[in-house]
Amino acid sequence: MATRERRLAEFDGQGEPPPDQPVQVLCEDHSGTYQLPFACRFVAGEWRNHESGGMLEATVVGWRLPRS
Repeated sequence: MATRERRLAEFDGQGEPPPDQPVQVLCEDHSGTYQLPFACRFVAGEWRNHESGGMLEATVVGWRLPRS
């Protein structure tokens, strides 16, 4: 469980990200937590792939601004 808590701490975005701001997201499923390999946006209450615009089918548990 320490890994989950450590990862959540790294994705420190609070509330909703700024509109149309591409961010990195942390997702979770029955196997654990994982970072998506592409940027996402939060649009009208839904998480979407920044490039394709497709809606995510994953449970987002955290977000952060892209790291350089």
